[in-house]
Amino acid sequence: MMAGHGRDNRTAGGPARHIPVLLTEVATALEPLSGATIVDGTFGAGGYTRALLAAGATVIAIDRDPDAISAGADLAIAFKDRLKLVQGPFSRLDELAGTALDGVVLDIGVSSMQLDEAERGFSFRADGPLDMRMAQAGISAADVVNRFKPGDLARIFNFLGEERHAGRIARMIEKRRAERPFLRTLDLADAIEGHVGRNPKDKIHPATRVFQALRIFVNDELGELARALLAAERALKSGGRLAVITFHSLEDRIVKRFIADRSGGRAVSRHMPEAKAPAPTFRKVNGPIAPTDAEIAANPRARSAKLRVAVRTPEPARAASLDLFDLPALPDLPASGER
Repeated sequence: MMAGHGRDNRTAGGPARHIPVLLTEVATALEPLSGATIVDGTFGAGGYTRALLAAGATVIAIDRDPDAISAGADLAIAFKDRLKLVQGPFSRLDELAGTALDGVVLDIGVSSMQLDEAERGFSFRADGPLDMRMAQAGISAADVVNRFKPGDLARIFNFLGEERHAGRIARMIEKRRAERPFLRTLDLADAIEGHVGRNPKDKIHPATRVFQALRIFVNDELGELARALLAAERALKSGGRLAVITFHSLEDRIVKRFIADRSGGRAVSRHMPEAKAPAPTFRKVNGPIAPTDAEIAANPRARSAKLRVAVRTPEPARAASLDLFDLPALPDLPASGER
């Protein structure tokens, strides 16, 4: 999700409070909720979980960010019989839930809390370490920027950020890091702006797409989403509902491709010819649901959101394969000392 990265987009009075997007539409899509067991695969600040609990559901809330799990402790105590908090990636939601499910909801992307906390390094609204790790473990954005070959950086910026100056920015990074590494968010953002310039008519900061690409790469967001969809297929009961909210075309393309393939529409994978398509494991409910003008006015974060919904059929889950998604081939972290 590209909104909210630029320093010029601060909310008056301070950082914006995280507001769940398309909340009414999600609750409606997952009905009936009373007595249902739902996985909220992206717990965050607990907005969807609270609404699901209020409607009578039992919720298994998953988040790979330990801060999100810690912040939900009071809610878990208040609903100890109907809420289970689990730290882990939503790509393992079937294992982490440990039971058949009536519904799965996934709100894809970075949360407002992560963006607003400078020390997490997701944004350049304020200076912070160049980190971006949702799970607070593994490689950081600084590792990528300072250790990857310029050709690999260009591929990441191009594929995951759709950055038209990807090559120029990668070469600039290679030259500058030879003098001193990039360790802070504002250092990288200012270097990008200084190198490619900024048209006063541009609505976003010139570093926004690079920051998006780094965040998606560091957290393997596209791979995690693809694996989560396969996990939901395994975990949902017949009649169980899948609701996924995406914020940019890379995410939405994965969800659209999965639902089209699993609902018996035209086969979209070159690895699965149409004539051999197996029985549907999902029923597509409708096309993407967009937020209303009123919601966008109240919550600008919602402006690019799309909700897609599908219902599980009685057919057994298909073999788990990422081939369907045609994920971009991206580099691995180089060995220590290699550039």
